[in-house]
Amino acid sequence: MSTAVRASAFTEPVRPKGLLIRFVTTGGSYVDVTGHGEHAENNRWNCLGCGDSSSRPEQGYLFRIRPDANPHETSPAVPSR
Repeated sequence: MSTAVRASAFTEPVRPKGLLIRFVTTGGSYVDVTGHGEHAENNRWNCLGCGDSSSRPEQGYLFRIRPDANPHETSPAVPSR
């Protein structure tokens, strides 16, 4: 019986500075929410699957950007561009 750990086909990307939340999508990609915290207004999200990101980081309170990041739940693991 082997106790070796299998390497995954997908590895988690490097965590950016200021990472607050990382969503793992059902499509196998990641959506990162970065910034200075819940009450800061400079938080932003970035989908690593489709490349989309926050449209207004100057209004990036965490409670405002989480609903915008959630639709990327099905973004693919590999960008199509």
